[in-house]
Amino acid sequence: MKKNIVYYPLTAAPLKKNPFYTEITPCRQLDSYIRCFWGTAHPVIQAEKDSAFQLVIPDTCADIIYSIDYTENTVSGGFCGVNDHSFYAYEMQKEGHLVSTFAIRFYAWAACVFAQDSLKSTLNGYFEAEAKFEQLDRMIRPVLLELKTLEEKTAYVQQLLMQRLAFAKENTTVKEAVSNILMHRGTMEVSKLAKESFVSSRQLERLFQDYIGMTPKKLSCLVRYQFLWRDILCVEDFQILNAVHQYGYTDQSHLMREFKRFHSMDIQSAKRMAFADVVNIQDSLAHRIVK
Repeated sequence: MKKNIVYYPLTAAPLKKNPFYTEITPCRQLDSYIRCFWGTAHPVIQAEKDSAFQLVIPDTCADIIYSIDYTENTVSGGFCGVNDHSFYAYEMQKEGHLVSTFAIRFYAWAACVFAQDSLKSTLNGYFEAEAKFEQLDRMIRPVLLELKTLEEKTAYVQQLLMQRLAFAKENTTVKEAVSNILMHRGTMEVSKLAKESFVSSRQLERLFQDYIGMTPKKLSCLVRYQFLWRDILCVEDFQILNAVHQYGYTDQSHLMREFKRFHSMDIQSAKRMAFADVVNIQDSLAHRIVK
């Protein structure tokens, strides 16, 4: 991936941090593949009041998520493919148990680098971790009960991923096409994208389905939405009409419809949710995501 591209997709609550959800930035060698490692900072005793529905928006990422139950000495792991719509997630944990969560959040186009199988038909899907990442899962799952903190888990998994990266085979056509999508903030037409990649539109679509699980057009729409969402939160004098022109929407109504389709609510409601209990979110976000 080209180094001059700044792409940092945001969640519905991008400054969320509590004992049950903490993010760790990957090392430099992995930062073009992994958005973050996330999970429980330390094992916690699960209380009924701790479980809550969380809005998950399309963030152009795919996650391997492990739930660790130290009380029962069990580890369950799943792979969440890229989503193209919002939904509410609810994690069921047994009350009174000592538990933690550990997850790897890959960029949509990077999960395939570490997978054993094609990611075709994984859009909006949930699978057992070993179904797509058998070798990686075999090395991660057995040690999660021993590693208690998020930092310990992250350090161990980063070493594994860097070792596997040395032998990974990436598709140059997909990699360059994704770079173009990011550089143009999702506004590049698929026909031009294919031309720049020296393949037909049909061939490019087949490659994207195999390596990412979605079409180039779908990924472009989600990337454009994510750039728009970042501007909504980070640009202090954000103006919808300026965004219409910048991101190639037909008009204001088109922008607002597409945002609501992906976010499940209008812009003002989305901002209120992101700003909840947060002071100076623009300054905080700008410091975190501008590289």
